[in-house]
Amino acid sequence: MEHQQLSAANIGISDDIQWLSQFGASASGGVTRLLYTKEWMDAQLAVKKKMEAFGLETAFDDVGNVFGRLNGTESPDEVILTGSHIDTVIDGGKYDGAFGVLAGMLAIRHLHETCGRPKKTLEAVSLCEEEGSRFPITYWGSGNITGAFSLSDAETPKDASGISLREAMRQNGFGAGRYPAPLRTDIKAFLEIHIEQGQTLERSGKDIGIVTGIAGQRRYTVTLDGECNHAGTTSMKWRKDPLAAGSSIIHELMLSAERQPEELRLTCGKMTVEPNMANVIPGRIQFSVDIRHPEEDVLAAFHQKLVSIVENISRSKGVRPVIDEYMRIEPVQMNQTLTRTAAEAAKEQGADPEKIVSGAGHDAQMLGRTFPACMLFVPSRGGISHSPLEFTPAHQLETGVLTLANVLHKLAY
Repeated sequence: MEHQQLSAANIGISDDIQWLSQFGASASGGVTRLLYTKEWMDAQLAVKKKMEAFGLETAFDDVGNVFGRLNGTESPDEVILTGSHIDTVIDGGKYDGAFGVLAGMLAIRHLHETCGRPKKTLEAVSLCEEEGSRFPITYWGSGNITGAFSLSDAETPKDASGISLREAMRQNGFGAGRYPAPLRTDIKAFLEIHIEQGQTLERSGKDIGIVTGIAGQRRYTVTLDGECNHAGTTSMKWRKDPLAAGSSIIHELMLSAERQPEELRLTCGKMTVEPNMANVIPGRIQFSVDIRHPEEDVLAAFHQKLVSIVENISRSKGVRPVIDEYMRIEPVQMNQTLTRTAAEAAKEQGADPEKIVSGAGHDAQMLGRTFPACMLFVPSRGGISHSPLEFTPAHQLETGVLTLANVLHKLAY
């Protein structure tokens, strides 16, 4: 097929990633681009402008997703959607999400230039949010497309400054009916290409990964209330120290996780201590718990173990626990027909694809609940992600774009 002859010099994916990284660039070489901030809005507007330069019809929806559309000639109401998320973690890398946004745009532009208009409509999307870095909610962009979320869900979540998600939307002109509603029913397939964020491909020497499934996730905030008191005058045996209890809980959770099947992942990555003073026994702590596994029954069983550990240790330490499960994402299997098509497309590009289960959450997980979905990976050097050190060599990015273009061709032409 003609589109396979695209040369690396004409792809420009590395240059485009550097270009997009200027929006929210940090002094460390990373990127901070949080939902509905100025940096985020500037990036979405720049992506929209670039989509237009690529010859695509562009539009926002009412939560801030940006679409670039190439209408089909025979079945224009059947949409093949490709893209990823524009937001980042704090001081994250240049590739996470951004590669998938730009790769989709470049693949569609290339197909248009070499093969003309597709039979089915092709759309590139820059999804507004996936990371949950500013507000305690994830997949806000893709979740509104599927109907998992609606504007009513924007009232409660607040950022660290007390700004509600709804208020932040309105500050950027969204959520007021100015743009079309985000809910979609016309998507026939969703394809996401992403950096792996792990070491499997690098260790195997493969340039393309075909994701067969995405692990489920559960996230919790655990609050422990004890008794704030003087560090020098309160006997150890009389203390109701929530930090001591929290340390014991986290230690026991880690030991329990290590006894589970290898695929289970547990992380306690965030903690606040009040009043957070060296000479005061804390009165309250909060910490996060993130558990992941590709099987729902394993997650459910570990949930019960978590509750038991928190309650038993809290009781023994004289503190009061509250467990808030604020996110539950079930494992999702990728569409088998699409994964076979993707594997065939990768082999036609000269790649030897590797099947992978993703431990990280992705928009394909949310969209895959409602629409047939497929996900491709390219290697991450050292498996590093969510870091300014995140990196994928240009030739592997280019292989990814070429493979994505091949899959889109098979589906839409």
